[in-house]
Amino acid sequence: MSETFVAVQKNGDGDIVKFKTSSGNVLSYEEALLAVNTGAVLGANVFKGKDGEMYIRGNADGDPTNNLDQLPTFS
Repeated sequence: MSETFVAVQKNGDGDIVKFKTSSGNVLSYEEALLAVNTGAVLGANVFKGKDGEMYIRGNADGDPTNNLDQLPTFS
């Protein structure tokens, strides 16, 4: 069963470092990359940045309120 991201945890620089899924699982950034790549988490995709690193972003749907950066935070 596929999940979605419902909350994020950010570091002191405001970068997302962890994700909470719709079933309550907490994933590190690396675990979240794998989950998106395998289709275990929907509503996001992985892309390669200009620096060569892999990043997660929400699927573009024209609704800025569900961007990953706009999700509620958890601690």
